[in-house]
This record gives sequence, C-alpha cells and structure tokens, in this order.
Amino acid sequence: MYKIAVVGDYESVYGFATLGLEIHPVTLPEAARNTLKKLVDENYGVIYITEVLAEAIKDEIELYKSQISPAIVLIPGTYGNTGDGVQAVKNFVEQAVGSDILFGND
Repeated sequence: MYKIAVVGDYESVYGFATLGLEIHPVTLPEAARNTLKKLVDENYGVIYITEVLAEAIKDEIELYKSQISPAIVLIPGTYGNTGDGVQAVKNFVEQAVGSDILFGND
C-alpha cells in the first residue's frame, strides 16, 4: 500500500495530520528538495506540496512528471496561491476527456 505525504510550511500542512497523512513541514527550497527525494526513494504514492514551495523546486518536480509514481499534487498554502494547482488539475481533465469541462472548448 502506498503512503501519502504533505510537504509545505507548517501552517499549511498541519491540518492534514488529522486526516492521517504524514506531514513534512519545510519552508526552505533545499529542505523541500531533500524531502521530496526522500519521499520518492521511500515509495510514496502521492505527495502533496504547496504551490509556493513547488514553484521554488519546479526543476526537481519535473524529474518525476514522466513517472507513474509518485503523483505530485500542488495544493494552495497559507502563504500564497499561484493557481498552478488548479491549472494542473484542469490540464489533467482536458487530457483525460479531450476538452475543457470547466470553461468549454478554447
């Protein structure tokens, strides 16, 4: 069974612990990069990461996009929202169904 982790600043991730998810509070990009590598090495199936932190380590995240696992999902955090998480979900839906179901065909 795959494990699920949440990476980001403490204020953004601590609530996920009540859902039984493993939290990894980090704020510095290098710590986030190291945490992500560790979680991938430990075969986590899903890794949620705050959008702001993901922006800081997007080169590292790109390395895993072509892999089936882990699924790296961007979530908004308490210190800002870039909109990248919503855009990523929109892109996945478009790819799966062939059109933009939220706004019609572009």
